[in-house]
Amino acid sequence: MKPETIGLIIGGVVPAFAFGISNVFMKASTKGGISVAPYLLISALALLTVAIILFVFTKGNSVSFQSGAYAFVATFIWGLAIASATIALSSYGVSLSRIVPIFNMNTLISVLLALWVFAEWKQVKVPQLLIGTLLIMAGGIMVAKS
Repeated sequence: MKPETIGLIIGGVVPAFAFGISNVFMKASTKGGISVAPYLLISALALLTVAIILFVFTKGNSVSFQSGAYAFVATFIWGLAIASATIALSSYGVSLSRIVPIFNMNTLISVLLALWVFAEWKQVKVPQLLIGTLLIMAGGIMVAKS
């Protein structure tokens, strides 16, 4: 298997399953009555556990001020997103099956920013990317109206 294929599996398929399963646990947690702040604190402990495991079992634990700052901002924004989804599930009775496809349109934002910020438009087939983008948008609209 090519290294790029392995990278797509590790960085694409595994996270897809992990995010999908974690969303079900988020819904179960909110149905169980957890508030947003405790949910985020417990999530932070789980994230810390993963980090400790990786520190122990992987090599290359380097960090610079800049890379650490980027990581902090990324996780801070992720925390805001998780808080928003948790509030929607617990306070507004939104169904998980409707909200997940909508917030997973984050793909579009990530793709557009990567094309611009990292000049990835040089590495991809833009027409195929645009067609996929339109399909994602159509799916999000259909789900929101379901």
